Amino acid sequence: MTDRERDRRIKDVGTLKAIAHPLRAQLYRLLILTRVATASQLADQVDEAPSLVSYHLRKLAEHGLIEEAEPRSGDGRERWWQPASEGVSIRDEDFRDAPEKAAAHTAASRLFFDQHVDMYRRYLDGRAHWSDEWTSAADSSEWLLRLTPAELAELSKEMYEVVRRYEESGRAAVAAGDTEGRENVAVHTYGFPFRV
Repeated sequence: MTDRERDRRIKDVGTLKAIAHPLRAQLYRLLILTRVATASQLADQVDEAPSLVSYHLRKLAEHGLIEEAEPRSGDGRERWWQPASEGVSIRDEDFRDAPEKAAAHTAASRLFFDQHVDMYRRYLDGRAHWSDEWTSAADSSEWLLRLTPAELAELSKEMYEVVRRYEESGRAAVAAGDTEGRENVAVHTYGFPFRV
């Protein structure tokens, strides 16, 4: 695949529902990390039957979220998959014009948040198995700010740019063979208004 989109912006409810299925969201996340995999390889990671994983991969492909990749082995029976873009973005503004679209967006956002919380809980439960170097580097912070919508948008944009810079340098290092000491790292941020 060449000239992949940076982030595919999801604007329709059908595609949103396709990725907002718990197993599909997990499979998509794994493909973003592994870049290329078969249904059998992914099935091992999610502890599901390859046939079920294959079904869900085809559903993601129907919506253009993933696509077939060049085979990585001589076994012609294996289908290899890869993300169709570097990631996805889902924006509230694309789903607020109808109640059913807003409800689908809220349900998807809740699913993704629950999966983020689950990832962090698994880290906390297994923290004793990580080195002091990793546990010292890990972060959990909360800042309570007084901002305008424009300032929050600018803060989000700047944070996104910083994370993208680290994502690109990490991928370049791995491509160059620099894998020593590297692990998958999740960075979740939330910026939202609230009242007390």
